[in-house]
Amino acid sequence: MRTLLIVYHTMTGGTMQMARSAAAGASADGTVAVQLFHAREAGPQDVLDADGYIFATPENLAAISGQMKDFFDRSYYPVLDRINGRPYATLVCAGSDGANAARQIDRIATGWRLRRIAPPLIVCTHAQTTEAILRPKQIAMEDLRRCGELGAAMAAGLAMGIF
Repeated sequence: MRTLLIVYHTMTGGTMQMARSAAAGASADGTVAVQLFHAREAGPQDVLDADGYIFATPENLAAISGQMKDFFDRSYYPVLDRINGRPYATLVCAGSDGANAARQIDRIATGWRLRRIAPPLIVCTHAQTTEAILRPKQIAMEDLRRCGELGAAMAAGLAMGIF
């Protein structure tokens, strides 16, 4: 059975909802094992053991979160040149546009020589004040559906050997 690793970080719950929806979509038909880990719990062996990846991060100061950066820092060199060609996708929970966070993950994935299977899925909460930024998030059902569809597409591609 092929394995999909979903690594996420969240501070206000939005990214966690997105990652869980992707995991639910990916595991719906039971053809792919799904590993869902908070960034502080995931490491190089998890990356090596997986056949594909979904990286889910909040946008913090126009970048990936510090804990996602820490995950990549801890995992980057131990897996370099050992995961070439594997598929990945990105989820970003953003307060403004999320493009820089997505671009940062793309640059890391390029170094790992991963293959992006879909454009970054960015959900913009439009949180711009301190109170709105720190408030727990509730991601809209339509956006969660899109996350689930991305997870299902990744799982189907892994199961069929497309990715």
